[in-house]
Amino acid sequence: MNGALEKTITLILLIVLGLLLKSKFSNKDQTNGIKEIVLSVALPSTIFIALMKINIDSKMIFVPVLTIVFNFFMFFITPPLLSFFGVDKNSSVGRTVTMLVPSLAPGLSCFPFISEFLGEESLAMGALADVGNKFFVLIFLYLVAMNMFLRNTKSESSGVGEKIKSLIISLFKEPINLIMIAALVLLGFGYNYKSVPPIVADLFDKTSAMMTPLVLIFIGLAVQLKKGNKRMVFSILAFRAGITLLFSAIVIKLLHITDPTMVLIATVIPQSSASFWPFAHISAFNAKEDSLELPKEKRTFNLELAVLILAFSLPFSTLLILGILSAGKLFVNPTVTVASGFILILLGIVPNLLGRVFVRISDPMMKN
Repeated sequence: MNGALEKTITLILLIVLGLLLKSKFSNKDQTNGIKEIVLSVALPSTIFIALMKINIDSKMIFVPVLTIVFNFFMFFITPPLLSFFGVDKNSSVGRTVTMLVPSLAPGLSCFPFISEFLGEESLAMGALADVGNKFFVLIFLYLVAMNMFLRNTKSESSGVGEKIKSLIISLFKEPINLIMIAALVLLGFGYNYKSVPPIVADLFDKTSAMMTPLVLIFIGLAVQLKKGNKRMVFSILAFRAGITLLFSAIVIKLLHITDPTMVLIATVIPQSSASFWPFAHISAFNAKEDSLELPKEKRTFNLELAVLILAFSLPFSTLLILGILSAGKLFVNPTVTVASGFILILLGIVPNLLGRVFVRISDPMMKN
C-alpha cells in the first residue's frame, strides 16, 4: 500500500476513534480539556521543536504578512457575497458569518497534517503564518465585534481602552505565543535544538508526540451531526474553501513560488478551519446583551449559528487539508488548484440559487 495512503487511513481512523468515544465524553468540559492539552502543551512543544531546528532569516517576515493579507481579503469580500446565500449582511446571521469566515485555526485543523506530511521545517513556517492570523482574530476581530455591538445596541463605548489592554495582555499570556517568543529569542542568540539540555529536549519530544493523535480524536469528539441549517453552513464553508484555493493560486503565481513544499504550505494553511476566537468575542457580547435583556431577534450575533459553523468547519477543513496533502504533488499543479476552487465555489452557491429559484416559481403556483 502507498505510504501516503497508509498515513491518511491511520489519521482518519483516529478521527473515527473520537467519534466512537463520544458517549464517553458527554460532558463538554471533558472535550474542552483535551483541546486545552493540545493548545497549551502538545502544540507549543511541537512548534518550539520546529522553530529551534530551522534557520530563521529576515525573508520570513513575509509569511505572517501574507496571512494577514488573506485574513483581510476574506473579511472585505464576505459581506457583499452573502447575498448568494440569501443573507442580509446587516443581520445577526450576516454579522456572525463575517466574523467567522476570515478567521483561521491552523493549530487544530492544519498543523498536525503539515507536521506529518511536510515535516518540521514546514510546521515552523506554519507557526510563523499563524502570528499574523493571531493579530487578526484576537485584536482586529475583537474591535470589529465591539463596533458591531455598539452600532446594534446604540451603547456607549465606556471602558474600551481597558478591554483592549486586557486583550493584548491575554495575547502574550498564551502558551503558543510565549513558546514562539522564547524560541525566537534563543535563535537570536545563536542557540538551536542541539543546544537544549537533553532532559528538556526529551520533555519537548514526548509532549510533542501527543499532538497529532489528540487533535484528531478531539475532531471526532467535537463534530456535531444533528444540528439544523446544515445545508447553509456547508454552502458557506464550500464557498470559503473555493475562494481560498483561488487566492492561494494567485499568491503562488505572483510570488513565483515553485518549491512543491512551499506551494502546498501556501495552499493548505488558508484552508484551516474557522477560529474559536471570533466565537469567544461573539459569546462575550452576547453575554452583554443578556444583561440588557435584548430579545433574540435584535441580537448583534447569532450564537447558535456560530457554534454550528465551528462544529462543521473543523471536520470540513480537516478532510480538505488531508485530501490535498494525501494527493502528493497533484495540487502543486496550479490548474488543479484553480479547477478545484471553482468546483467548490459552485458547490457552495448553486444549491442556494436553485433553491431560491424553486421558491419563486412555486409561490405563484401555490397561490393559483
